[in-house]
Amino acid sequence: MNHTASLPAPPRRTRRIVLTGLAVLGLASAAFVVRRPLMMSAPRCMAGRWHGCFDTFNGVVLMTLVTLPLAALVAWALARRRRAAGVASAWPMSLAEVGMVHGTVPFLWLTMMPGAGAGTVPGRVSLVPLRDLLTMGPLGTVGNLLVFAALGFFAPMRFAALASVPRILALGAGCSVLVETAQYVLQLDRVSSVDDVLVNAAGAVLAALASRRWWRTAAEAPSGRE
Repeated sequence: MNHTASLPAPPRRTRRIVLTGLAVLGLASAAFVVRRPLMMSAPRCMAGRWHGCFDTFNGVVLMTLVTLPLAALVAWALARRRRAAGVASAWPMSLAEVGMVHGTVPFLWLTMMPGAGAGTVPGRVSLVPLRDLLTMGPLGTVGNLLVFAALGFFAPMRFAALASVPRILALGAGCSVLVETAQYVLQLDRVSSVDDVLVNAAGAVLAALASRRWWRTAAEAPSGRE
C-alpha cells in the first residue's frame, strides 16, 4: 500500500468560498482600521461642503465608498441596455467601464490635489530613478501603486487591443507621465518624479496580472479560431 499518496485537491467551489471569505475578512479589517479617519470627514461631506471633504484624502475616500452603490447601478443599467441590444458580453464590458472610471478618477483627484504653495512655488522635477522611493514610505508607495491599478485591471478586459502586459505597462507609464507633466505645468506644489511613473506603471501591471485569467481567454480566442 502506498501511504505517501497525497490528498485530493479541494473542489473549485470550496476554494472559491475560502477566497471569498478571505476577501470579505480583508475588506472588513480595512474598514475597521480606517473607520475613524473617514468618519472625521463625514459631517462635512454629508453637508455638501467642499472644504474639509473634497480637498482631503479622507473625504475623497469616503465619497468613493459612498458612491459604490451608484456605480453598481450604472453598471447594471449599461449591461441591461447592451443585453437588450443583443451584445454577448454585456456584463463584463459594463463592469469594466464602470470599474475603470470609479477606480481611477478618485486617485487622479488625490494626485492632482494642490499643495499649500500651489501657484507660488515653481514646479520641481526629480529625474533620478529610485531616489524618491526612500522618501515615499509604505503609505506613499501603496498609494502610487493604486493610482492606475483599476485601469490596469479592467482595461484589458474591455479593450482587446490592450490585452497584453507590455501594452498595459505602456498605458500606465504614459498616463503617469501626463499626470506628472500636469503637476509641473500647473504648479501644484508637487514633485514630478520619475519614481512616481515607475511605481504607477508597476501598479497597473500588477493589477493586469491579477485579472489575466479573464482577459487572456478572450484575447486568445480569435487566434484559436484562426
